[in-house]
Amino acid sequence: MADHPALHAAADSDRPLICLYVLDDITPALHPLGAAARWWLHGALADLRRDLKKQGGTLLTLLGSAEKLLPQLAKLTGATSVYWHHRLHEKERAQDDRIRTALEQQGCEVRPHWGTVLVDPETVQTKQGGFYKVCGSFWKALQTHAVPEPLEAPSRLSFRVVPSSILSDARLNEDDLCPHAPDWAVDFRKTWEPGESEAQEHLEDFLRHSVAHYSTGRDRVAEEGTSRLSPYLASGAVSPRQVWAAIQKYGAHTEGPRIFLSELGWREFARYTLYHLSKLPFENLNPKFSGLKWRSNAADLKAWQQGRTGVPIVDAGMRQLWQTGWMHNRARMIVGSFLTKHLLIDWKKGDAWFRDTLVDADFANNAMNWQWVAGTGIEATPFFRIFNPTRQAEKFDPDGDYIRQWVPELRGLSGRALFEPWAAKDDDLRKGRVQLGRTYPHPIVDLKEGRDRALQAFREL
Repeated sequence: MADHPALHAAADSDRPLICLYVLDDITPALHPLGAAARWWLHGALADLRRDLKKQGGTLLTLLGSAEKLLPQLAKLTGATSVYWHHRLHEKERAQDDRIRTALEQQGCEVRPHWGTVLVDPETVQTKQGGFYKVCGSFWKALQTHAVPEPLEAPSRLSFRVVPSSILSDARLNEDDLCPHAPDWAVDFRKTWEPGESEAQEHLEDFLRHSVAHYSTGRDRVAEEGTSRLSPYLASGAVSPRQVWAAIQKYGAHTEGPRIFLSELGWREFARYTLYHLSKLPFENLNPKFSGLKWRSNAADLKAWQQGRTGVPIVDAGMRQLWQTGWMHNRARMIVGSFLTKHLLIDWKKGDAWFRDTLVDADFANNAMNWQWVAGTGIEATPFFRIFNPTRQAEKFDPDGDYIRQWVPELRGLSGRALFEPWAAKDDDLRKGRVQLGRTYPHPIVDLKEGRDRALQAFREL
């Protein structure tokens, strides 16, 4: 409810409000929400409803076509204005335009606001009036813009009660957002609590304990060195402007806060790119890669998804994702590089899996980061930069704590044997109670051969 420009403007109208969320699975502008994001949505809606109830209101949730339901609700309730936040993708904006036209035809005005970005993406332009395709240049330009101060939550709201008979067939059964048989979200609930107050606690904890050491702590996969704000940002429980303002107040010129702000800038650049380049989630932004010969191997993809590749640091990341709906940022880079380089599987397969399993699933961030690690984006690491999983594990999980936590069958190993069990001595494996091929799989790809195969595919371009 804080820093929600649309809600703030609606409250200033001094008219009774209907607070509405529409889950559009019938005509989604992009892909439907994944399973993990739906679990998170369930908690986010419940939290918002509790906050509205404190002010005497409620939250109406509907399931169906937003293009049909919004005009219908406005007509049935006699609404004269509708407030929302601008969306980013070209298809989303086109859908909003159709809804706006339908509402205006029945005499209802639409008042959109920018609420999910730091600044209006149309205002950050090159000297030629175009848009930036390099993050460094975008970040430099963005810092010349004044980021609006975050808004306080409205102190007083009045509400219009919507009778249960109105659009009764379109009411969302929010329990359906959660898994039941089986309930795979048990560990999600142990790890996360969606909601606005929880988002503020995460932000305060980060400022108090981690931001000063962020430059190094963010890469240590076994440590709490990141903000863990991503699902709260993705769901709108905290706004980027609130985070921006908090870092500025803390002191943005020391190394940790400065680097964290640049990461917030990267997030903004992803959303900016989605706004200007609608093909971001669907196609290689660098057209040179349209001819890359990706492998189609269902067994390798499944092993990667299940954390059964035989490469411990990769399997640790994928199992953390499956159990908690989240993965450490450094681990995301490692597993992404492994999929797109060592396995030579299209980044879009990885993007689709992340969309379904991440509680922080975000079209802009997911696609931008996958294209970065795959080397196919306009701003990306070179394709020939291939992460060596063993070196990454030794550098960013030196004591092996992350691997042991998420791949417990390897807990008895130490040193190089933990990072490369396939190269370990038989005696070390026996002492560690590891039987390759039985208690832990053999690697599905030889790391050198996988690297050479990827470089050969790149040369053939």
